[in-house]
Amino acid sequence: MRIGFGYDVHRFTEDRPLLLGGVEIPHEKGLAGHSDADVLLHAVSDALLGAAALGDLGAHFPDTDAEWAGADSRVLLHDVVTAIRAEGFSPHNVDATVLLERPKLRPHVDAMRTSIGEVLGLAPGHVSVKATTTEGLGFVGREEGVAAQAVCTLRSL
Repeated sequence: MRIGFGYDVHRFTEDRPLLLGGVEIPHEKGLAGHSDADVLLHAVSDALLGAAALGDLGAHFPDTDAEWAGADSRVLLHDVVTAIRAEGFSPHNVDATVLLERPKLRPHVDAMRTSIGEVLGLAPGHVSVKATTTEGLGFVGREEGVAAQAVCTLRSL
């Protein structure tokens, strides 16, 4: 069994959808990034890569490479799963937390769990997604951006 941790941050921007966990969340702003900026999927991807000792998301999909401009983070996550399977591992479970002041994510959590589970080949019962605020503190509290943390376990194939 392997354990990995992932963390990612993206700032808010105008004229982009807010994608979290592969789900479009109604909000007046989206997140800035080279890909679709799905901060939750990026944290999950980094957790998986870390558990398999395969580096980080930026090493696999650099923001200097035009091929990944606007990339769907579900596709990136799928490629990460393929890479960890090539190393003899498969995802066992994921626990993730999104840090943002608003919008409220509770109405979307089940869809995010299902979306992530579909890519990882896991039942929603093996995927946890939570959300919390920072009580108005820091860049999250000032609503400048969103952060996400994830921990995962891998098992040998």
